[in-house]
Amino acid sequence: MNTSKIWIVILILIYASCSKDKEPIGQNTSGYKMLLIGNSFFRPYAENLDLIALDAGLENHSNTTVFRGGENGRPINFWNDSSSIEHNEIKTALDQGNIDIFGMTAGHNQDNPTEGFQAWITYALQKNPDITIFISIPPIDFPADWNQRAKDYGFNTIQQFYDYAVNVVVHKEIVDELRAQFPSTKIFTIPTGWAAIQLAQMKLNDLLLDEITMFGPKPTSIFTDQKGHQGQIVIETGTLIWLNSIYNVDLNTNDYETRFNTNLHAIAKEIMENHDVAYKK
Repeated sequence: MNTSKIWIVILILIYASCSKDKEPIGQNTSGYKMLLIGNSFFRPYAENLDLIALDAGLENHSNTTVFRGGENGRPINFWNDSSSIEHNEIKTALDQGNIDIFGMTAGHNQDNPTEGFQAWITYALQKNPDITIFISIPPIDFPADWNQRAKDYGFNTIQQFYDYAVNVVVHKEIVDELRAQFPSTKIFTIPTGWAAIQLAQMKLNDLLLDEITMFGPKPTSIFTDQKGHQGQIVIETGTLIWLNSIYNVDLNTNDYETRFNTNLHAIAKEIMENHDVAYKK
């Protein structure tokens, strides 16, 4: 083989090696077409996901988002308000087909926990037979009262209370029932609320590497009000949880700049590692 041919072979091998190194392991590099519906404990992550997904190099990621405040953002309320603009926006998006992922918030009716989810999934499957469903589980609201509310429900800490909400109320009473009703449809959960709970505990333990207050302005606080709406540090952590949950992006290597000194990637990674694998995507 002459010298020029040898160099061509070497260059081909180098190119192939470099291309292989750049291929993310276990990560879907093609973005999903998503429909996301919820309230103010869901909306910040849905909106911020666009930015983080783009930064992660996910191609063709797109969102259709429909939001309403409070209980009006629960699946059952969206469904029952059949004359509302939002109800028809959701149906229009589903009627167009080709929705890959349909995400909803975990609010439900205690007497019939699955009814709102069941109604929307049934409708979605008509034009989107291969759709995947996720339920984002928000934190308990009114964080100043977390300890007392946990005790009122028979738990010692908010962590125990939220763990029960995730693994019993949502997983057993909602997801397991939905999976039985829709055995061919993938349904998973995102434990978004752990971001707020973990960061609040780190604040109490003086473990944050940023000047963060418990309540105050969005850029520098865990919560922006007594209801428990998310400060930016919570939004960034929660969206990283979504990124890993939906797209399986490796948070060890992801270089999205959160603009905080605290290692939010590590917090999100730990939360997802502790999430029940049976309810991951």
